[in-house]
This record gives sequence, structure tokens and C-alpha cells, in this order.
Amino acid sequence: MTLQTDSKSANADAKPKKTTRRKTSKKPFKLPTRLLSVVSVAIALLVWFLVTNLGLVDPLFFPSPQSVWTAFVDILQNGYKGTPLIQHIGASMLRLVIAFTLALATAVPIGLASGYFKPVQAILEPFIEFYRPLPPLAYYTLLVIWLGIEDPSKIALLFLAGFAPLYIAMVSGVRRVPRDRINAALSLGASHWQVFTRIIFPSCLPELFTGLRTGLGFMYTTLVAAEMVAAVSGIGWMVLDASKFLRSDIIFVGIIIMGIIAIALDLGLRQLQTRYLPWVGRE
Repeated sequence: MTLQTDSKSANADAKPKKTTRRKTSKKPFKLPTRLLSVVSVAIALLVWFLVTNLGLVDPLFFPSPQSVWTAFVDILQNGYKGTPLIQHIGASMLRLVIAFTLALATAVPIGLASGYFKPVQAILEPFIEFYRPLPPLAYYTLLVIWLGIEDPSKIALLFLAGFAPLYIAMVSGVRRVPRDRINAALSLGASHWQVFTRIIFPSCLPELFTGLRTGLGFMYTTLVAAEMVAAVSGIGWMVLDASKFLRSDIIFVGIIIMGIIAIALDLGLRQLQTRYLPWVGRE
């Protein structure tokens, strides 16, 4: 019996062992997101070119890319209604920059104070929540009556449009700061000013950039609408004036310029966020 078992074990040892190979899973090929964006834009331009050049739509309502490009070159060289294109863009950007600076300088400290001190929030909240849902153009007529049709009324309108998102973002940021962190700083002898500058404000930076992007978007949309209602310069006024003469090619030029400027502004804020808040991560 022992000889048989020994022979069986020897035969078993003599059999070659099966080697199990691990199957290497191939990662699926993924196109870069930027390449996908470029391809989607190229397809949209191709569809635009085909639809307009095949005569499927009336050029009066939907101009071809060639006519839009020709109108852009003409405005770039000769201006629109005697005013260079750069001056129209500069007028719009000046209004936006002034209003954005005022909103940033007021909404951030007031939002921090409201988030930290409940009485401040109780005083300001009813007024902000009252005007925040209102369409900006609804009270723009009052601003025109009070401040005139020139830039002050437009800057005030843009300021109000951007103040509320920044204020709400800062209040939300303060509420998200752990109370234990604030109490620990106070127990170690930190003053309220030091708590604000070294704990609360740095902790609210992600919400600040979110509020900046949101507020700037509202302000830019309001700017174009305000220039269409009462203005004699700016990109919005140029689009409105061109619509009176059924110049759809100039309208498309203005809309494209508006979109490019909006993308550039938002991209600038995102680059600042990536630079100064690397822990937040890229979007």
C-alpha cells in the first residue's frame, strides 16, 4: 500500500503544473476632452456652412459664415456707425469692471459679517431676498429715472445683479467653517479680526470663486440687456441697432463677440482659482 501511494504521489508531482496567466485588461481608448470640444465646434460650423450655402434657409434670417466673416472684417476696419469696434467693447468692459469691483468690495465683507453675526444677517436678509429674484430690467427704469440714461444707471444695475450671488456665496462659506475651529482660535487668544483674516476668509475662498463666477455671469447678461434698452455704445447696443435694419450678419458678429468675451472672462477666473486654490482641483 505504501508503494502504491508513493508511486501515485510521485506521478502527481511529475505532472506539469498548469500556469495561470493573468489577463491584462486593456484600458478603453478615450479622446481628450479638448479634442472633443474642437470636433463638436467644427461639426457645428460645418452644418452651419452646409445649411446656409445649400439655400435651405433665407440668408436674411440665418446668414452664412462667409457673410458673417465679411461683416466682422468690415466692422473691424471701419467700425460701426463711425465708432471703432474696440471702443464698443471697451465701453461694455468698463461698465462691467467698475460694477464688478464695487460688488466685490462690498459683498465680500458684508457677506462675511452676515455669516458670522446673526443680527447683521437678520437686518440685511429681507432686503436682499426681496430684490434678488426680481428681473434686473424690472427696476432698471427706476435707476434710469434716478441716475439718468448714461453709465451710472447701468453700473448700478450691474452692481445689484452681481451683489446678491457674491453675498450668498460668502454667507454660505462662513456657515461651512467648523465652529470648533473658530472656538479653538478664540480660546488660544485670537481676536475676532484674526479669526476673520486667518480662518474664516481663507476657508471661504472656494465659495468666493464660485460666487465670482456666478455673479460675473449675471452681470454680463444684465450688461448686454441694459445696453439693448438704453445706450448709444457697447456690444449690446450694436446688436440692437443692427436688428433695426435687419442686418443679421452684424447681429451674429455681436453675438459671437459676446460669447467669446464671456468664455474668456470665465476662463480667467478659473485660471485664478487653479493658481491660488490648487487644493480645490481642476474642473
